[in-house]
Amino acid sequence: MPDQEAEAGTDWQAHIAREDARYADGESRLGDAESDSGARQRQLTRLGNASAGAGLALLMAGRRDEAAKRLVRAAERYRESFPEAPPGSWGRPIGAIKARILAGDWEGAAADADWALAAGAAAADSPIGRYAAALAYLVLGDSEQARVHADAIRVRDDFPAEVGDALAFIAADDVVGYALAVEGVLDSFESREEYLEEIPVADTVLVLQALAAQRGLAAELSSPLLPA
Repeated sequence: MPDQEAEAGTDWQAHIAREDARYADGESRLGDAESDSGARQRQLTRLGNASAGAGLALLMAGRRDEAAKRLVRAAERYRESFPEAPPGSWGRPIGAIKARILAGDWEGAAADADWALAAGAAAADSPIGRYAAALAYLVLGDSEQARVHADAIRVRDDFPAEVGDALAFIAADDVVGYALAVEGVLDSFESREEYLEEIPVADTVLVLQALAAQRGLAAELSSPLLPA
């Protein structure tokens, strides 16, 4: 196995240790928030972010089994946080579905997709809600509905068009369109300076590639922001 940390110039183990420490610290504080539902759901979200961050760093370090455990745990914390979250907090279902996909837990992803749709993602006014719906329908294999929601967000000024395009092309089984769109998503990650939990990983690209691979559409991509 290539030394991916040396190749990318990133100390992935340092990221893993930091995120695991953040998770442990947050977990120790969770009991303090029991009497305040708002504080508890925020703390659960922070736990989800820390666990997801560790999972992404482990993926980049080539430690997939360990990554899967952290990512599944992240999905659980996101879902646990949702009932007390403010209305329209669609980032929680999105985070859960993405984490399950990255963990290779397709059964869990389908369960979280059903949950997101039951919570009303498909009827949301916000682009983030419709994004949750598009992801959910792709996981569940409903390309027609996935395309409806992807088409709804790809033309909006308040949502990254290239992500909407990639989702729509996956739903349409358009290999050429998808390749161009996912390259655009990767370019957007390579030009940014901020990442989830400070982990320099193109996580959305990884999710899109996993969904595309289910349909034989995955593109050939290479980047320091992707596992080797």
